[in-house]
Amino acid sequence: MTPRIPKAELPAAMRENMIKQLGAVPEPVEVVWHSPKVATSSLEFSAKLAEWDVADASLKSFAHMAVAAQVGCSWCLDVGYFQAQNENLDLAKASQVPRWRESEVFTPLERDAMEYAEAMTNTPPTVTDELYASLLDRLGPAAMVELTAYIAFVNMATRNNNANGITSQGFSDACEIPLATRPETSRAASTA
Repeated sequence: MTPRIPKAELPAAMRENMIKQLGAVPEPVEVVWHSPKVATSSLEFSAKLAEWDVADASLKSFAHMAVAAQVGCSWCLDVGYFQAQNENLDLAKASQVPRWRESEVFTPLERDAMEYAEAMTNTPPTVTDELYASLLDRLGPAAMVELTAYIAFVNMATRNNNANGITSQGFSDACEIPLATRPETSRAASTA
């Protein structure tokens, strides 16, 4: 699928830097560059998120991919696998995020983080006091705030990509893991 809006031309230096860092220019940046202020703000905030280090990187990564699977953002899943590999995260687990409910590779904390990510993503949100309290007890206030803000940003990014018609760009082709697909029964169960 091609984006619903044509890609904008990026400044040459920016384009070259992204190719050097990632091997390609991310399509979301090219599409959103029609409004350089929006694109720049999003890139700057995304860079700030990468500096956050209180919540476990794996929990944030799994939460990101759980949101992407629920929203249907194949670009986010694609880049999520790529980032998991580059951050030396557990790739066997990362490959199973779209089917985390059926998979047996996740810890109870990881499962709760993905459930929380999906509950935040539901419209309207379905976060329960019990789930929040359980995570807060295990993570502590600073990590809970960080995880929540991270999931909120991921929701913005995945929904933006989805609405703009941006799909997988092939970043995960470099990964040496088989990528799981989300069972349709999980999607129905998570929105019920």
